[in-house]
Amino acid sequence: MLPLIGYLDRFSARPGEALAVKVSAARPYRADLVRIRHADPNPAGPGMRLIPVEADWAGEYPAREQAVALGSHGEAEGRLALGRAFTLLLRLQPWLQGGVPLALEVGDHALRLSLSPEGLRAEADGAACTVPAPLPRRWYEVAVRIGEGRLRLSQRALSPIAGRDDEGEAETALAEADWSGAARIAFGTGTDGRLEDPLLLAGIAPAGLEAPEALLAEGRVLAWWDFAEGIHTQTISDRGPGALHGRLVNLPARAMRGSRWTGAEHCWRHAPRHYAAIHFHTDDLADCGWETAFTVPIPPDMRSGVYGVRLRAEGAEDIIPFYVLPPRGEARAPIAFLASTFTYQAYANHARGNFDAAFRARVEAWGAWPHNPDDHHDFTHSTYNRHPDGSGIGFTTRLRPILTMRPGFLTFDDPRGSGLRHFPADSHITDWLEELGFAFDVITDEDLDEEGLALLAPYKAVVTGSHPEYHTQGTLDALQSYVDGGGRLAYLGGNGFYWKVARRGPVLELRRAEGGIRAWAAEPGEYWHQFDGALGGLWRRNGRPPQLLCGVGFSGQGAFEGSHYRRLPTPPHLAWIWEGIEPAVIGNFGLSGGGAAGFELDRADPLLGTPPGTAILARSEAHQPHFVTVPEELLGRLTTINGEPAPDLVRAEIVYGETAGGGAFFSTGSITFAGSLSHAGYVNPVSRLLENVLRRFSL
Repeated sequence: MLPLIGYLDRFSARPGEALAVKVSAARPYRADLVRIRHADPNPAGPGMRLIPVEADWAGEYPAREQAVALGSHGEAEGRLALGRAFTLLLRLQPWLQGGVPLALEVGDHALRLSLSPEGLRAEADGAACTVPAPLPRRWYEVAVRIGEGRLRLSQRALSPIAGRDDEGEAETALAEADWSGAARIAFGTGTDGRLEDPLLLAGIAPAGLEAPEALLAEGRVLAWWDFAEGIHTQTISDRGPGALHGRLVNLPARAMRGSRWTGAEHCWRHAPRHYAAIHFHTDDLADCGWETAFTVPIPPDMRSGVYGVRLRAEGAEDIIPFYVLPPRGEARAPIAFLASTFTYQAYANHARGNFDAAFRARVEAWGAWPHNPDDHHDFTHSTYNRHPDGSGIGFTTRLRPILTMRPGFLTFDDPRGSGLRHFPADSHITDWLEELGFAFDVITDEDLDEEGLALLAPYKAVVTGSHPEYHTQGTLDALQSYVDGGGRLAYLGGNGFYWKVARRGPVLELRRAEGGIRAWAAEPGEYWHQFDGALGGLWRRNGRPPQLLCGVGFSGQGAFEGSHYRRLPTPPHLAWIWEGIEPAVIGNFGLSGGGAAGFELDRADPLLGTPPGTAILARSEAHQPHFVTVPEELLGRLTTINGEPAPDLVRAEIVYGETAGGGAFFSTGSITFAGSLSHAGYVNPVSRLLENVLRRFSL
C-alpha cells in the first residue's frame, strides 16, 4: 500500500455541495486545495501549473491506514433445518484452481468445498475427502452428501474428455450430527471461476441438477440459490422454503454463460437459465469502502474548473482531482468543457507493462507523478487489463484511488513529447482556454448522464477532451440532441464516441463485443450488459457511428507519435476558419508524440453518417508504416467496407459541418491535436485554428 493515497466519493460537485475525502495515510499529513491548470511536467512546455486556493478545511490530519479487500463473493444468512442427512449440489467451472467455491456454517458445524491444483476437497467437522482437480474452463456437477456417518464427494464432467482423469468419487467417516440452526453461506470466496445453482436437498438419495425445478416441485429442496434470477442486480435469490436471500460483494460478473448455454440465445434476457452462472474473481472491486477523513464543501462563489485535494506528508504527496460545476441550471460562461470522466474511469489504473528503467528515469527527472499501476495492484486495474484467470475486466469503479488520474502522470516514455493521455492530457485544452482568455465552465460525463440535454442547453459551445471514447446512451443522446438543436460541438480528439458502456452509480460496465481494437474479447453470448440488458460493444455496432454526431470516426491507429495535417481547398464561406494562418502544413510540432495528427485517427465517411455538406478542411499524412486500419473497417486483409484501399484509411481529418437545426461541429480527428496548442508560446497555426472556431462558436 502506498504511504499516502486517497480518493473522493464523486468526481464533481456544485456550489453548496460537499465532497467526502477518503485517505489512507501511514503518517500525519497536511491537506490543501489547488486549482489544476496544466498537468504536464514536461520542461519543454508550460510545465506544471498548480495554483493554491484558500480553503477552510486545509490543515493537519492524523495518520490512518485503510485496507483494500479485493475479491468478490456471495453471502447469505438465515435458518436451515438440514437434519442429520442432506445433499449439496452445485455446478462449477474453475478458471484457476484455487479458492473456496462454497462454505456452509450451520450452528456449530461447518462444510467447506475448496479447490487447489491437488484436487477438489470437501471438509466437514474435521473429516475430509478429495477428488481429482477439475480442468479449467470446463463445467462440472459436484455433489456433497452428509449422512449415515459418511461424508461423500463426487465430481462429474458435463462434457467428458476421453483419457482425462477429472472425475471421481471419494468418501470418509463423519460423526453424525444435526445440521440445523442459524446458517451462513459464502459463495466463490477466493475463487477465479463460475458457479451455478448451489442447492441443498433433504436426504442423501441420488439426485442431480438436470432439472432443479422438478426437485423443487417434489418438496426436496431446502435451499436453491438460482443465479438466473435478478441478473441485473447484486442480490441472490433463494427459491427454497427458507428464502435465504443474499447479496454479492465486489461486483462479480453476471449475465455469464452457464452450463446450460447452447448458443440458441445470445441475450440473457431471452433465456435467463442459460445464464445462471456468476463469475467470481480474486481482484474484483466495487468500493474500497474507506472511512471519510474530511469533507470539502464547495462555496457558493467558487469558480467552475478543475481542482485537486492535495495531500502532503514527509516524502509523500497525492493530488486527487475533482471538478466544480456552476450552480444547477446556470451557465457562468458561454463554453462548457466536457471532462471525459467515463474514459478516465475505463482506463483507471491501466497496467501497461511499459514502466522500464528509462521510463522511471524520465519520471524522476521531470518530477512527474511517481506511482505507476505496473508497480501497484492494491486498487485493481482497468478495463484494458485482465483478471488473474485471463478473463477481461468488465467493471470499473471510481470509489478507489486512480493512479492514472493524477497531475503529472505519464502514460508513455514519449521520445518526441510528454507521453500524456486522458486527465493530464486534457489539461492541454483547459490551460489553452485560460491562456487565450476563453471563459468556460466544466462539466463531466457523469453529470451529463444524470442531467441530459438540460446540462448542455445553456451553453453556446461544448468542447471535448482529447479522447472522449466511452459513452452511455444518455450522454450520446444528450450530445446529439444538443448539436441537432442548435448547439456547437468542438471535438478535439480521436477515437471518440466509440465504446458503449452501462452505468450504475459509481460503476461502469463494459462488454468488448465483436469489432473494434480490443484489449480483450468478450466471450460469445456475453455481449449484453447485466446492468441494463442492452447490447454492448462499439456504438458503431449499435447503429450509431461517431460520424453521425461529429462528422468523423475512428479509422487508424499506430504508436504514440504524431505527424501533421495538410490543408485542403476550403469553401469560401468557411474562409474565416483559416484567418491568420498561412502554412499549408500545420501541426508538425507538439507535446503529444511531436505532432498534432497522431496515435489514434478519425476520418469522415458519408457511408457512416458524416452529414451532407460537411467540409474536410485538412488531412493528415506521412504516418509511419506501423499505423494500421482499425479492424471494423476491414472485410478481408486489404478489402474495406467502403471500398477504399486499407492503407488510405489511416488518416485524420479536420472537418466542419452544420446541422439543419442551426448547430455545428468542428472535429480534429486526432488524439494528439491538443498537445500542439501551447507550442511557441501558444502562437502557432494549431492554436489559431482552434481560436478562430471557438471565437465564432461562442458568439
